[in-house]
This record gives sequence, C-alpha cells and structure tokens, in this order.
Amino acid sequence: MEDETPTAEERRSRRITWAGTHEFLAAIGEGRYRTGLELLQAMLDGELPKPPIAELLDYWPAEFGDGRAVFECIPREYHYNPLGVAHGGLAATLADTAMACAIHTRLPATSRYTTLELKVNYVRPMTEATGKVRCIGLAIHVGKRTATADCRLEDADGNLLAHGTTTCLILGPSP
Repeated sequence: MEDETPTAEERRSRRITWAGTHEFLAAIGEGRYRTGLELLQAMLDGELPKPPIAELLDYWPAEFGDGRAVFECIPREYHYNPLGVAHGGLAATLADTAMACAIHTRLPATSRYTTLELKVNYVRPMTEATGKVRCIGLAIHVGKRTATADCRLEDADGNLLAHGTTTCLILGPSP
C-alpha cells in the first residue's frame, strides 16, 4: 500500500496474501546470493518476496547498505491498540526487523541468527496522522557469535518516535 490512502471501504477491511518463505529459503540454499546485503537487495528489488510478517503488518524495505537497513510503514487504524494509537508492537517489529537486517548485511547470505535481546524506547505515539514512519537500523558490532545494532524510528520530518538496541546470536549457516 505504501503511499496510497485507503478508501472508506478499505479502512476496516483487509485481505492479506503472501508468497511464503520457500522462495527466500530456496534462494539461500541454492547459493544465488553470496552476502546478506545481496540477499536483502534482491528483496528490495522485487526478485524475492517480502516475509509474511511484512505483509501482515504492511511495512516494506526502503534501502540496504553496509551495516544499514531501512524499513518504512504508514500507521493505520488496524495497527491501533484500544487507546487509539499504533500498538507498541508495530514499532518493536520495525525495530527488530531493521536492526537484524542491518546485521545481516555484514554476514554471509546463508547465515542464521536470532534476536537474544530487544530494547525499545517509545518517545512519541504513532497514528495515521503521523504519516510515513522510517526505521533506520545500524549495525554496531558483528562478531563470530553475537552482533549488536541500534535504530531510530522517525516521522517524515525527522522527529524521533522511538529508538532501540538489539543483541543477536549468530547460529551459523542455514541447514
């Protein structure tokens, strides 16, 4: 949906489809991409599908670089908690995704890793009025067994909405 404003009918109705993870995992297993950066760039270029969670929460990759990953999202009513603002889980998911992908840009494409620790500080609420949100993840340290990263979630004017840190455990190559 990126920048499209939903119609009144679409505001309270969603149909979600996704490609699944088989194509992404097959690309890794076939060795089509050497580095994590190449693999993620293929997703950005549309050669590989977004993961199902990105379809479900309606966020998308915006850019990848060495130790850097940016994801974007427009908060919608379907992200809201009962208090009328986007649930903190949306910011946490964007943060987890951007930071992990920033780390993956510095790993082989076949690397597997998992989040060991995630910390998010919420500074401002997100609503539909916020508009497009960018989450910029930056790798801080990528070692043999652990990696760390931080991130900033900002609105279009660069106002800080949330920031976070992560530690990931590097598990080794995909089976």
